[in-house]
Amino acid sequence: MKKGKIFVVGFGPGDREHITKRAVDALQQSDCIIGYKTYVDLIEPLVTAKTIVSTGMTEEVSRAQDAIKKAEAGNIVSVISSGDSGVYGMAGLVYEVLIEMGWIEKEGIEVEIVPGISAINSCGSLLGAPVMHDSCTISLSDHLTPWPVIEKRIEAAAMADFVIALYNPKSGRRTRQIVEAQKILLKYRSPETPVGLVKSAYREKQNVVLTTLAEMLEHDIGMLTTVIIGNSSTFFYDNKIITPRGYQRKYTLGEETQSLKPHQRLKKEAEPWALDQETGKAQAGYEQIMKKKQEVSPLEMALQAVSMVTKTEMENPFFVQQPIEDIFEFAVSPGVANKFITPEQMGVLAKIIGKKGTMEYTPNHYFIIKIPTDQPESIIEKLEQSHLTVMPIGDVVNVKACDFCYGEKAESIPYAEEIAKKLGGLKLPKKLHIGFNGCGMACYRPVFDDIGIVYRKKKFDLFIGAKPVGRTAHAAQPVAEGLEPDQLIPLLTKIIEEYKQNAHPNERLFKYFKRVKKIQNFNYHDMSCKIELEPAPCGD
Repeated sequence: MKKGKIFVVGFGPGDREHITKRAVDALQQSDCIIGYKTYVDLIEPLVTAKTIVSTGMTEEVSRAQDAIKKAEAGNIVSVISSGDSGVYGMAGLVYEVLIEMGWIEKEGIEVEIVPGISAINSCGSLLGAPVMHDSCTISLSDHLTPWPVIEKRIEAAAMADFVIALYNPKSGRRTRQIVEAQKILLKYRSPETPVGLVKSAYREKQNVVLTTLAEMLEHDIGMLTTVIIGNSSTFFYDNKIITPRGYQRKYTLGEETQSLKPHQRLKKEAEPWALDQETGKAQAGYEQIMKKKQEVSPLEMALQAVSMVTKTEMENPFFVQQPIEDIFEFAVSPGVANKFITPEQMGVLAKIIGKKGTMEYTPNHYFIIKIPTDQPESIIEKLEQSHLTVMPIGDVVNVKACDFCYGEKAESIPYAEEIAKKLGGLKLPKKLHIGFNGCGMACYRPVFDDIGIVYRKKKFDLFIGAKPVGRTAHAAQPVAEGLEPDQLIPLLTKIIEEYKQNAHPNERLFKYFKRVKKIQNFNYHDMSCKIELEPAPCGD
């Protein structure tokens, strides 16, 4: 069997001139390209692969799993990241998923990480030379890292006078993080500290703004923006941001003849700030040199920052202990066919959730619960003792049913409960809703679910592939009428297993049906209603 391989490719900012030859070679050798849709669009002109899998944000784990699955089947796969794949990219995650599967390099599929230009480099080049000295990158996204940990990192970087590149600074939901970061930085940096805001570096909608730490929030900042904040010696010059490396301390930059010869520049007297000098002489020598150069010393600011640090932090300057709690997230309801929850059950829920948990009601008649805990089993046991149904959430099968006219039409309830028992919670490429109605009125709208089931005249009608939202929204396609009860669950199982095995990550059932044109023996028919909009009338 042909041995597969995974390339994890960093393609830089996105334009052709800034992608490496090795990255292009890897893409063109690949049978399959997997990536975030925006990134796939950027490199599509370079791709010759027969299969391209593009998915949305937050689908990184699915992309890694799918790449491994395809490589194990003998394919050459490229998992793409913008910038460098090892800087907030896919490289680490691919390895993590492989390790979880017991992968060993010597015996397993081959993995090659193809480096690219990270945003700190591409954005820095458009600003001038802001990253000439010690620097760090910090992501402000707290989806995967708790905010208190990010705060510590910002504070440590600010105290240490690093040039700082902020990735993922702001999004539609995350607006406070960049504000809090600015507050922390202003404790240690001058309000006039140079800041560069670069959006979509080397792409069609590139935008570069030079501003200051005090005024940076007055400008547009979003997910595609990288924020580069200078250190205490960074300065503006002619629409550029420059961070000196320190050559001016040993060299006379405007003279052809240097005052110190090459062999003198590494002597102790030329480096009074070095670690092997006496502290008093080092500070005096440093101040003397800076005075001669008529420059502002960053030492004073650094000493002021140190004076603000507590005794505990001084004793453990690099020790950050941030307990990270496990969050147990699940759905709970009074049952598939029951919409009534008792006061006693609500009391049990309230006690379990406590002050730290949250409870969100959904239109599908269940609650989504999030609780910090390391004992999920005991929580499930308490809820089930109260006759509550606990279900997993995420990309799983979700069975929802009507209330059967408050139990009066109870004949089909056992079938709904059996479907929930056998298929509910099954892990899939994308969340899948099975809607079950107990009579031909279909008032619970099962025809607008991924799979709709209507019980009518002691038999079942089956619908597949609704698209409930968007301009091309449509009902599910009727595929079977008058199914016998003993045919229903075996057929549902086959449909779901086929979808699970063959669908792309993050691919909804209706998209899969449209792509493959056939599920089991059911042929695809276009159910979409394309709306033709009238031209808007013009007014004076």
